[in-house]
Amino acid sequence: MKLDKELIEGKIDIIDRNIKFLAEYNNIKNNEFINTYKDVQAVKYSLFESIEACIDISSHIISVKEFQRAESYSEMFEILGEKNILDTKLAIKLADMAKFRNILIHGYARIDNEKVLNYVKEDLKDIKIFVKRILEIIKESKS
Repeated sequence: MKLDKELIEGKIDIIDRNIKFLAEYNNIKNNEFINTYKDVQAVKYSLFESIEACIDISSHIISVKEFQRAESYSEMFEILGEKNILDTKLAIKLADMAKFRNILIHGYARIDNEKVLNYVKEDLKDIKIFVKRILEIIKESKS
């Protein structure tokens, strides 16, 4: 089975669209963000959708390459790190993001909206690095 380039590129489009939207929040002050319900909800959903797209891409790669089955979303990134698909540090950061995704979607704990904004300001670069690496993998799989 080959990597499904269209599926992956569709997920990357979702990520790109959300990252562009989230970039609008890079310079917002914490208290301004926290006190605007609409912004908080929009950012949470955009983060969720971006992380989910990274998970979907990772799941596809694991399946196509016939790596061991992950027991959790965070483990998918760990597996890609172990198999040298991703840099180990990046895999750890993305695994943490997958755990954060679970908090966003399931509300296991009261979500700290400052932490949400911090993800936007500090951690989107990791998603961008992930996308760049995935595009390299697609290019390598053509040769």
